[in-house]
Amino acid sequence: MEQHDWPAEYAELTAADQRAPLAPAELDRLAVAAFVLGHDDEVSAYRERAHEAHLARGEIEAAIRSGFWLGFHLQQRGELARAAGWQARIERLIPDGKPQLTGLLTMANAALLMNSGDAAAALPLFEQNLGWATEPDAIVLASLGRGSCLAMLGRGVEALKAMDEAMVHVTGSRVGPEVTGLAYCSVIAFCMHMYDFRRAQEWTQALTGWCDDQPGLVPYRGTCLVHRAQILQLRGAWTEAVDAAEDACRRLSPGTVGSAWYQLAEVERHRGRLEAAERAYLTAAADGMDVQPGLALLRAWQGQTDAAIAGLDRALAEDAFSSNRPLLLAARVELAIERADRETARKAASELNELARADSPYLQALAAYSEGAVRVACGDPQGAIPLLRRAWGLWQRLEMPYEGARTRLLVGQACRALGDVDAEQMELDGARTVFERLGAIQQLTALDQLTRPFDGTGLTPREVEVLWVLATGATNRAIADQLFLSERTVARHISNIFAKLRVSSRAAATAWAYDHRLTSKSWEQISRMGRNDQSPPA
Repeated sequence: MEQHDWPAEYAELTAADQRAPLAPAELDRLAVAAFVLGHDDEVSAYRERAHEAHLARGEIEAAIRSGFWLGFHLQQRGELARAAGWQARIERLIPDGKPQLTGLLTMANAALLMNSGDAAAALPLFEQNLGWATEPDAIVLASLGRGSCLAMLGRGVEALKAMDEAMVHVTGSRVGPEVTGLAYCSVIAFCMHMYDFRRAQEWTQALTGWCDDQPGLVPYRGTCLVHRAQILQLRGAWTEAVDAAEDACRRLSPGTVGSAWYQLAEVERHRGRLEAAERAYLTAAADGMDVQPGLALLRAWQGQTDAAIAGLDRALAEDAFSSNRPLLLAARVELAIERADRETARKAASELNELARADSPYLQALAAYSEGAVRVACGDPQGAIPLLRRAWGLWQRLEMPYEGARTRLLVGQACRALGDVDAEQMELDGARTVFERLGAIQQLTALDQLTRPFDGTGLTPREVEVLWVLATGATNRAIADQLFLSERTVARHISNIFAKLRVSSRAAATAWAYDHRLTSKSWEQISRMGRNDQSPPA
């Protein structure tokens, strides 16, 4: 599109308007400049004045176009009643034999139907518009509308193709800034909804480049700003993600701002700022946002596992077809493992695997990670490692360092269970490097606990777990069942414990445990190490 110095153009036009009323064409230009600079409240007034001025001059077609773009702006702001009123007003002005103008009206009708939730009725109107549209703005709007309707109707693959078609015109044609901004944000939102984070990242980078070429342009608005915060978080740019989320909290209005607060809570939770995260979750909930699974993961970190499980189970039962379901299931796997609920963990991991579409590397990675975690917990580290390696490779392709580091942490635990100390140390060192760079306080704390010998004895956290259960009088079989280990692995751990404590019997080891106050609380703290900490899109 043509380059503008938007601040200069806005200043020049507003100054001229103060000296004498602008001509209608200049009012249309001023409306665009006001939109670009984020002065959304001024756009409607300038468009309305332009419409009236065009009519006064007898410029009917120009008046209709001003009215159409006014309605477009009102719809984007959620003012559907006013938009419908302007639509009716321009309908009376359209002369016979003007298919392009009739098409604008059809487009406005389709958009109103779609924004009111009637995608089935809106879809054929958008498709009809694609048949006659010749102007880049009209082609993009029709393609976007068609894609949005297909998505609402559950036809995701077709929707993605329609969105891609729209973006071909956006990147290669002279499309106005209002439509360009809408196109980028619509496509990014749909990609996030479909867990196509690679495509979302690419379009976000393209949007950033376009914004950089438009001096003064306010680049991200509304939910688009929330999605940008999500992408920044996934890429490990947590400071920038907080800034974007806080900006969205300031810009969005009640009824829609909940998603921004939820995203802010997610970043704060990842950073280990649990009190700030809780405040943000509660603010999101007050705006009507369902704050699961984020709040459940926070509660689990706070040791409130019962509350965490109750929240997840409520959310899972509430909507079996929610797009958020994969993330809920991943969190449920984690908490089931923490509670030694093997059956629930397996069922949740199995359902997650069924939802992991082949066209979503993110969901494939999430399913592989969750299944790997179940296998580690159930005493099958050998079977877990290939799954975890696959998950790690996918996280690398997606450029998601935090998820990759968590996966390496779990690989390290599997290697430890197999007795491969060298591989364990390499995996844990790799995870630590990433956590330190990101500032992931909670994960670093867990990693320190995981690698710190107990009480100067050289006991590993897993050996402490085994010793605590042994001290209850449990047999090797009972220890294996409780800790999801094989009896052979339990026997090896007990042999190591005897050697490190310099004792020769279970009774002596039990006495040592009681003498050193090895309690169930310390065991539970160790059991929570390496927690899965998946972050959902808002």
